[in-house]
Formats: sequence, C-alpha cells, structure tokens
Amino acid sequence: MLGEVDSARCSIARATEVLGDRWTVLILRDLFNGIRRFDELASHLGVARNVLTRRLAGLVDAGVAVRTPYREPGSRERHEYRLTAAGRDLRPVLLALVAWGDAHRPDPQGPPVRFEHDGCGGRVGLELRCSHGHEVPPRELLSIPQ
Repeated sequence: MLGEVDSARCSIARATEVLGDRWTVLILRDLFNGIRRFDELASHLGVARNVLTRRLAGLVDAGVAVRTPYREPGSRERHEYRLTAAGRDLRPVLLALVAWGDAHRPDPQGPPVRFEHDGCGGRVGLELRCSHGHEVPPRELLSIPQ
C-alpha cells in the first residue's frame, strides 16, 4: 500500500515541493498557454509581483522553467520564462487537474476549455492503462512499495 511508503521517499511529496501551491500551478497553466513574460503573467494572473517572482524562481531552480533575456527596442533587458522538458512533462498533471475540477468542482456555465488533438480534432482526455494496454479503473490500481 502507498501508506507504507516512507514520506521522505514519496514521489508525491517531492513533486508537491515544486508544485504545491495554487500560484505555481496557475503559472504553469499560463506558460503552457504561451504567456511567458513577467508583466504579462502578473497582469493575467492578478498575482502580487513578489509572489510571482518567488514562484518563477522556484520553477527555474527546480528545472521546470528557464529564464531567458529579451529586450524590446528602446527598453531595458527583461526576462521571459519557457518550460523545459521537465516542465512540458507536467502537461498530463495539469490535464488531470482540469478533469478533476470539471467533474467535482464544475463551473455552472460548463467547462471553460476543452482539449483537442491538433492533428485530427479529436478530444483529448486522460486514462490509466497498464503495460499490456488494458484500461485500469482507479479501484483496480495497486500501489506496491519498492
């Protein structure tokens, strides 16, 4: 059982050290949606600049994002943030949060966004599958300590 795993070794505990607050997850959402510049993130999120600075620094320190300088003509150097491979690998995590939120905390007007495959237009969702290709209902998922 997962409860038998030492919390110091727990993968969930290590992941939430990076992702464990609302602002960090919302910053990731915006980075996935192409909002990369500090001022744009601050404006879109409505987050205090000092909070945004700390959360972005945490994402950079964790290797989830990189800070890249840019300069608009006539302006001082500023920075934008881009996801690393580790950051891009968080997409299914965010999709799982969307699915959970839509199912258990729905907006009265319906889901605010849906995800489609750019190649064919099919809807994208998450599912659990074993290595043999079977869909695994959550009640059939076993956690086996290593």
